[in-house]
Amino acid sequence: MHPAAATGIMVAMTWTAPQAQRSSEPYVADERAMLEGWLDWHRGTLLHKCAGLTGEQLAQAPVPPSGLSLLGLVRHMADVERTWFRSRVLGEQVAPLYSHPDGRSGAAFDLADPARAEEDFAILAAEVDACRAAVAGVPLEHTFRHDRTGETMSLRWVYVHMIEEYARHNGHADLIRERIDGATGE
Repeated sequence: MHPAAATGIMVAMTWTAPQAQRSSEPYVADERAMLEGWLDWHRGTLLHKCAGLTGEQLAQAPVPPSGLSLLGLVRHMADVERTWFRSRVLGEQVAPLYSHPDGRSGAAFDLADPARAEEDFAILAAEVDACRAAVAGVPLEHTFRHDRTGETMSLRWVYVHMIEEYARHNGHADLIRERIDGATGE
């Protein structure tokens, strides 16, 4: 119970991003377990970079002229997960999670609303769970045609790409977090 609750005073609680549980990166594993393990480690790293920050802090874009924010990265990665694993690999007809009314790109970053931070974190968690379940029984050799380029690609390639995508954005997240409150580290 909040100390003010005993006095009958209403206290507005500010949501903060929860502490993240990161899996250990795999040192010895078969290929699938290695790819899934490293992807999960990078997923956890992004959440770790956000832990303890408020919606307002998460929505800050503190490295001008870039508009990147931690909340924008969380939203972007939810869309990237959905696009690659569900839409492209499996051909599911799923709409982007975040979009501008006029169809231009960048909505995950441009429309990041601090008041929706908790909801956006829940959306990422749900999308990660849905993507894990969607490809759990799909062999790494499974191929599909990229919807824009027509290139034949494999699920294996998607795992490697997703690890790269998270790793790149985790570097951004590291710099953004340091600018917000000085926190550094893995």
